[in-house]
Amino acid sequence: MHSIGIIGGSGLYEIEGFEKTEERSIETPFGEPSDVIVGGTMAGRQVWFLPRHGKGHRLLPHEINHRANIWALRSLGVRWLICVTAVGSLKEAYEPRHIVLPDQYFDRTSRRDQHTFFGNGICAHIGFGDPVSAGMRNILAEAAEAEACVVHNGGTYVNMDGPAFSTRAESEANRQLGFDIIGMTNLPEAKLAREAEIALATLGMITDYDCWHQEEEDVSVQTVIGHLMANSAKAKKIIARAIAEVPETPNWPEHDALAPALMTPQEYWPEQTAENLKPLLGKYMESSGS
Repeated sequence: MHSIGIIGGSGLYEIEGFEKTEERSIETPFGEPSDVIVGGTMAGRQVWFLPRHGKGHRLLPHEINHRANIWALRSLGVRWLICVTAVGSLKEAYEPRHIVLPDQYFDRTSRRDQHTFFGNGICAHIGFGDPVSAGMRNILAEAAEAEACVVHNGGTYVNMDGPAFSTRAESEANRQLGFDIIGMTNLPEAKLAREAEIALATLGMITDYDCWHQEEEDVSVQTVIGHLMANSAKAKKIIARAIAEVPETPNWPEHDALAPALMTPQEYWPEQTAENLKPLLGKYMESSGS
């Protein structure tokens, strides 16, 4: 069965209608995922939950093993992925407790080698001009509107390294460049999901105005947590609605993203690299009879 993945806080397990059935500790060629993955059913669909920062929020943004997380989810049959993440607002109109569904990213991170599964003898260059699944994003938008949330469908997420929050100079520069929200984790998830042929969309839950707003307090852990709790309740309701609308057949453009991206002919694939990437490359191996 093609399944649906959720990456967010561990509190998302408590969604009404979710029937927990198992926990999986997945070993991956890229190391350990953030935590065990919790599986169950909702609206007749197989769903897998993964806490991005580990239970108890133990991992800093740069410590998250995104490759292991996405590889593990893909190995469990995940073809659609909802990411729930706290973000700072870079626009007056995007207020704390609003929701932004980004359709673009701007990369200010510095760990490029961690943002791809490829290398070690197999080269691929995915198309990333439209980095978010429009189908998945629109499902989330309709679900958020049905829950009477203030939702902005579209926008640019700028991904910084962290773990410190922005300086005022950085915050103002990001605003001048026209970015909408800022966070520390979602871009690598989007890149790796595309390589894994998973249709991804993100619920950007606004918790603060970063540090640019003269009339609002600067972002702090205390500020974030207060709004995060309120946003978490919204996210659970949105996800519950959205799950029922996700199609059962993975036939969106994202589900064949590697077809035009693979550069290295299969005859040159190193055996171990190909084995490590089997959850991603399996259908391409089979198509050539190997």
